[in-house]
Amino acid sequence: MDKSAKIYIAGHRGLVGSAILRRLEKEGYSNFVLRTHAELDLLDQKATADFFAKEKPEYVFLAAAKVGGIMANSTYPADFIHSNLQVQNNVVHQSYLNKVKKLLFLGSSCIYPKLCPQPIKEEYLLTGVLEPTNEPYAVAKIAGTKMCQSYNRQYKTNFISVMPTNLYGPNDNFDLNNSHVLPALIRKFHDAKIENKGFVELWGTGTAKREFLHINDLAAACVFLMNNYDGSEIINIGSGGETSIKDLAELIKKIVGFEGEVRWDAGKPDGTPRKLLDVSKINKLGWKHEIKLEDGIRSTYGCFVENYKKITFKSMQIIEKPWGQEEILETNPQYTVKRLLMKKGCQCSYQYHEKKRETIYCLKGRLYIIGEKTVKALLPGGSITIPPFEKHRMRAVEEDAVYLESSTSELDDVVRISDDYGRS
Repeated sequence: MDKSAKIYIAGHRGLVGSAILRRLEKEGYSNFVLRTHAELDLLDQKATADFFAKEKPEYVFLAAAKVGGIMANSTYPADFIHSNLQVQNNVVHQSYLNKVKKLLFLGSSCIYPKLCPQPIKEEYLLTGVLEPTNEPYAVAKIAGTKMCQSYNRQYKTNFISVMPTNLYGPNDNFDLNNSHVLPALIRKFHDAKIENKGFVELWGTGTAKREFLHINDLAAACVFLMNNYDGSEIINIGSGGETSIKDLAELIKKIVGFEGEVRWDAGKPDGTPRKLLDVSKINKLGWKHEIKLEDGIRSTYGCFVENYKKITFKSMQIIEKPWGQEEILETNPQYTVKRLLMKKGCQCSYQYHEKKRETIYCLKGRLYIIGEKTVKALLPGGSITIPPFEKHRMRAVEEDAVYLESSTSELDDVVRISDDYGRS
């Protein structure tokens, strides 16, 4: 690529895309055409066509994708297959129509069979059954790879496909509902540390092994391949080493400084037993990873803590309650926002409000909303709106629950129907 070439990075604000942008800037590239999701929805076929027709990029890095861990893939399989198929169909086809010189498609190591030989060579693709927990995502990525190969064969395009291993680094997703294992562990141990918890519970047995690559290494590999590889065959990108999830958890626990216990829930899935990529092909081309796992996790945790501080509310007032703690984060004549901690085994009054309409957002634990006729369990990320005059109470059963309450600011209209703590 010439330093002045016009480059489009699809997904430039995500983990992969932002790292590629940083790497290109570091190497002296400066002619970028970038769009946020709000500015260009790649699910929209016409909008994507109009963008390519207008901007005519010379090189495309296709890093836009819907991604997530085991929980997200299991919960939203239709979203994962539909969104990823639609985006890559639109971008690859428009790259062909608008004569893009070269496109790099980001796949994933989950495209390989669940039980294929280790380390995984590129030719093992489609030789066995996929891991069920992320099959829809994997099928979409396989389709993207085959699409690039088919366009190369039929239209003589230069579309390359790369398969990175498990990634981590700055700008990662630390949401416990849809993040991958490494950022999820960072978030779990950090939250447990600041909340002074005695233990952290993790999914599975910890015996599964994974390979991890820092996102800055991936970005360097992508730019290297864009300049040095022109084949239709897929190419793996990884570190060539692996670690067990248990060892990873202990390493992150040490880096975060959490002093409690680690408990494993063997009733939850481990996922694929091993997933180590054979990276001899890219190594022979002249690229090798540079960032060691412990160094990469330390820098990633530093970035997480810095951003965590930026989004943490400044507490205005903390009120001790019989069932836990109430923290007023924001209050004005229009609304009030509180952060509440309800201790395990506790519940608030059975009550209603004559004026106040409140919305409950569960942040941690399982919070039960008990009404006159129904009981609703809120998991982290879930929410419910409770209108005026609706009788209800909240209860934490399995563990402490943390939740946000956003409400209109009529704060003195509570009617207690019953109370476990002697309040009228």
